[in-house]
Amino acid sequence: MDLFKGFEDFKMDILKEVGNIGAGNAATALSKLLDKPIDMAVPKVQMLPFEAIADRVGGAENLVLAVFFRVEGDAPGNLFFILSPEAAKKLLHRLAGITVENEETFSEMEWSALSEIGNILAGSYLSSLADFTSLSMSPTVPALALDMAGAILSYGLLQFGEMGDSALLIDTTFIEGHHEVEGQFFLIPDPDSFAKIFAALGVPIDHDQ
Repeated sequence: MDLFKGFEDFKMDILKEVGNIGAGNAATALSKLLDKPIDMAVPKVQMLPFEAIADRVGGAENLVLAVFFRVEGDAPGNLFFILSPEAAKKLLHRLAGITVENEETFSEMEWSALSEIGNILAGSYLSSLADFTSLSMSPTVPALALDMAGAILSYGLLQFGEMGDSALLIDTTFIEGHHEVEGQFFLIPDPDSFAKIFAALGVPIDHDQ
């Protein structure tokens, strides 16, 4: 049991370091893109069951904005960057300097900016994970949606069939001056991809877990 716990702790330490490095890379990239200092808080990283994702973003019927990616390469999977609509508007205003004209809808410029921010996050976290594992992983062109959390997760299932039963949650907090904006980043590897990731790190994984 102690040996198993040691392996679990080691895996989480690696995933936390992936989150830390990814956040640092994302902050640097966003600062360059926006030409202003952007920081990201040290992210909270944890594993959770796929079915718990909707609860973590307010429930299956809660309205959220999501940037969705398919991960291609050696360890395929799905990525969701999920924000409340209010947080998305705040992110656009505080970080990108975009004046919010309508609290209820998103303009084409706002969609484009959110897509680019999501793209930077996805690329930063996947590059960090790829560096640790020496696996090839890259995100597809992002898709954006404003819908109930349950419907967005179902869309991913419909598009790509069965998802893995575990998700890596990276709580993401952007800091600009005295202002903070929170979002949640979910990496959901395909059923066999977590085993590939940890095998690449030399960490055995029990397929029966």
